Amino acid sequence: MSPTRRPAKKDPEPPGFRVARDMPAGRHPLLAVFPGLDALPAAARLAPDPKERSRLFDDTCVEVVDADMWMYVAPRELPAAARGRWKPVVSPTSDCIVVGLGHLRESPAMMLFMDIYHELCHVVQRQGGADLWPPGVSYVKRWTEVEAYRFVVDEARSLGTSDEFLRDYLKVEWISRAEHRELLAELRVPEK
Repeated sequence: MSPTRRPAKKDPEPPGFRVARDMPAGRHPLLAVFPGLDALPAAARLAPDPKERSRLFDDTCVEVVDADMWMYVAPRELPAAARGRWKPVVSPTSDCIVVGLGHLRESPAMMLFMDIYHELCHVVQRQGGADLWPPGVSYVKRWTEVEAYRFVVDEARSLGTSDEFLRDYLKVEWISRAEHRELLAELRVPEK
């Protein structure tokens, strides 16, 4: 997964969002990499119950890897779809979000804001019993992906992010143009 997404325009800075961009490779507490993330309005919308929110942000870790990639939730075991194509970090006993070092250091704040909350949506989904890696289901048809993208698109819109930025954000290299259009339609982001 090579970082090729770049926003078309200068994106707004999410108020109060901070990133420890100089964090070295390795496993770290979530709030060491994204200080104050649990106090942002998006955190309360993601996990309305204060005790559950505290547990989510305290128990989730971030593994920064020296690899050319974005973010993903580390699977508990190697997904069948990954075998022979990709070697993800596997975290059998804890919720861990894997972040590429270059992405952490260089990507715009709005992109990192959207990515970390997207992945936290997946952590919440998995804690609720969802399969994040269902075999044979297109990426843009997975309810888990649509729900996580809808959450971050709504958050970004509330902060004044343009449709142009959102179109670029949703253009990930592992989906086709047709799938990109399908995702845009599902999330009500105009094609142009």
